[in-house]
Amino acid sequence: MHKKYTMRERVDAILSGFEGKESELIAILQRVQAEFGCLRDEAMLAIARFTGVPESRVYAAATFYNHFHRAPVGKKHVQVCRGISCHLQGAPHILRAIEKRLGIKVGETTKDLEYSLGAIGCTGTCARAPCIMINGKVESRMTPQKVVKLFPKGVQE
Repeated sequence: MHKKYTMRERVDAILSGFEGKESELIAILQRVQAEFGCLRDEAMLAIARFTGVPESRVYAAATFYNHFHRAPVGKKHVQVCRGISCHLQGAPHILRAIEKRLGIKVGETTKDLEYSLGAIGCTGTCARAPCIMINGKVESRMTPQKVVKLFPKGVQE
């Protein structure tokens, strides 16, 4: 019979590979997220204690960088561009259509962990607005009809 390790035991195992220096904070956050798929409060508290970095700074780092996630991210990470070109070309309508189709809001993940929804400042593809990204791949000239094609019926169930 295999022992089931607690989150804290798993975090402690990760931390044992570090010296506890403040300069290791980002690397530690990356390792913990790789292990759990996101950065939970319990793990960030342990990181703060280990590194001596105030909890508020650990949380600030975890929320500042867009590659860190506070909740599990779906297999398909959907990001809607909120840049000015996309906004003017209808990105708010696209966002609402995706939210309705997936049954989640920005910052949420579907119950089956298939999709997560986020927003991005700009995809850098303004001439093809409005755009979204799915796992880093840009989908351009989005319309509500394209949303229906990209996200199969029944996803929200």
